[in-house]
Amino acid sequence: MVDTMALLHAFTRTRGRGRTGAPPPAVVVVLPTDDEVLLDAPDERLGPALVGAAAGDHRPAAGLLAGTRREGAWEHRDRYVRHLAAFARSRPEWLRDWRALDPHDPDGLLVEAQLAVDRAWRSPARLELLREVSPSITAAARADDRDPVPWRLALDHARGARAGHRYFQELWEAAVRRAPHHYGCHAAALRYLAASWHGAHHECLDFADRAAQDAPDGSLTQGLPLWAAFAYLTDGCGPEVPRERLEAAADRAVALSARLPAGHSWPAELRNLLAYVLVRLERWPDALEQLRLTGPYATSFPWDRDADDPLGRFLEVRQRVRAAVGLGAPDAGTDSSAAGSDALPAALGPPRSERGGRVRFGDH
Repeated sequence: MVDTMALLHAFTRTRGRGRTGAPPPAVVVVLPTDDEVLLDAPDERLGPALVGAAAGDHRPAAGLLAGTRREGAWEHRDRYVRHLAAFARSRPEWLRDWRALDPHDPDGLLVEAQLAVDRAWRSPARLELLREVSPSITAAARADDRDPVPWRLALDHARGARAGHRYFQELWEAAVRRAPHHYGCHAAALRYLAASWHGAHHECLDFADRAAQDAPDGSLTQGLPLWAAFAYLTDGCGPEVPRERLEAAADRAVALSARLPAGHSWPAELRNLLAYVLVRLERWPDALEQLRLTGPYATSFPWDRDADDPLGRFLEVRQRVRAAVGLGAPDAGTDSSAAGSDALPAALGPPRSERGGRVRFGDH
């Protein structure tokens, strides 16, 4: 792993920062009813853009993305581009009209490039198609040199195209010059590392921890170790990771979630992922708190990896977590004799082995 570690150190900048992981305050937990829960709901800014696109009008989407460039709101821009490209997979007419009317518009170029990568990624001929879409990504990157989102897309493209480490590092350096703490670029880099060195979970956690320590308060990049922990918990190879390291990743994400607004759609993916990991760690009260904070906003990821019906899976797990807390099920690592062996819900598979309190993969 010498080369791996060298590359990981080249990808990161370290600044001392203490980890915070205080437990959530005790609250009376009231969750939305099942029929109030929404899957992948847009926020109040994205919603009108999708409505306009459904009517064949690209102007609301163009105005939305132009605003993110003016404001330098790169995290929101990244999320909006992915949602708009996903909508265009089945309803592309509005995007074709946009591109025809303003072929040099940076926002239209970016949505088109994201759509091209998405389509190529889902094809059996992925490698060949990804090579063909490289010019679209280059055009989007050149259209606005400040924008890190085309570079996040380039990092995803490099992973799918199985690009070498030297080329990937060049992309990474270009991305962080534009936005040193951009969450999307860091998540793309972590996915590349996980794919390139399958099973190198300690190294991926090292990368994620350094990025989180370097990130400012409230940055989504502080939640990056959670993704590394999720990758370990859902993988099927590599050396064991000590449970305390997974707990630390979850604690950092819990602290981040507490600083984000409750009941809003834009932090929902972080909180859904955090609830998933907390359930795998059998931290029932903490998982229930994240379900409270996310409110009516379920996201397809990560529940779609366990079921064809992610909303149904989310509701099922939510019910089991609520039942576990109601029955007094202890957090993992505490004495469980009082609750009884039948009190713990069998949610998401067994997260722990019987060897030294370490976590292994429950499924793949």
